[in-house]
Formats: sequence, C-alpha cells, structure tokens
Amino acid sequence: MDKTKIKKFVDYWQDNAKKDWQVAQSLLDLKHYNYSLFFCHLTLERLIKALVVSRTGNQAPFTHDLYSLILKTGIEVSAERKKYLEIITTFNMRARYDTLRYAFYKKVTKKYAEEYLKITHDLILWLKKELTNK
Repeated sequence: MDKTKIKKFVDYWQDNAKKDWQVAQSLLDLKHYNYSLFFCHLTLERLIKALVVSRTGNQAPFTHDLYSLILKTGIEVSAERKKYLEIITTFNMRARYDTLRYAFYKKVTKKYAEEYLKITHDLILWLKKELTNK
C-alpha cells in the first residue's frame, strides 16, 4: 500500500476512535455502563488497527481481539496491558449478544465502568504515543 493510502486508513481509524471515545464517555454519563464499555472496546480496536496499518502497510485484519491485533504491530506489550486488552475484548461480545448481555449488564456497576474507562484512557494514551513513534 502506498504512503497516501496508509495515511488515509490511519486517519480513518483514528478519527473513528476519537468519536467512539466520546460516545463511551457520554454513555457513562447516561448510566449505560455496558454500552460505555463496548465503546471502550471499539475505541481501542480502531486505534490498534491504525497502528497495524501504520506499522505494516497492510489492511488491519477482520478481528475484534485486541491482543491478537496488537501482536500484528510488533509493539512490546507488558503483562498488565495484555491482561487489560484481553478483558476489554470481552466487552465486545458481552454488550452485543442477548444471553451474555443480560449477565454483563447486571455485573457492570458505575464503579466498574469508571475503572475501565480510566484503564481505556491510559491505553489510548499509550497507543497514541506508539502511533507517533513509527
């Protein structure tokens, strides 16, 4: 892929991640905690896909697994970040599918959602730093 296309795709993923992060924060304020966490997942997925395109020059694969995506970038990932990426990956499935959604909805409190929004924010800062460190 040429540099112009790479930039176009990286910008696309980053722009959508920014919008998704705003939605995640708004949903927290509206007390829709499970959906807020779903949008945390989307935010990170899109930033990581921006990194995949930036680092490899190829399209990002069709997966929602955050840890498998980050591995495609060649970025070193600490054990703590790996753990958080794996947990946040589950927010994608649990917010989408009825049988999982109900159990997840009951589990997710304001405190839990606020904790994972903070963790997501920290991961966003790390990923954005990696995007500038080609």
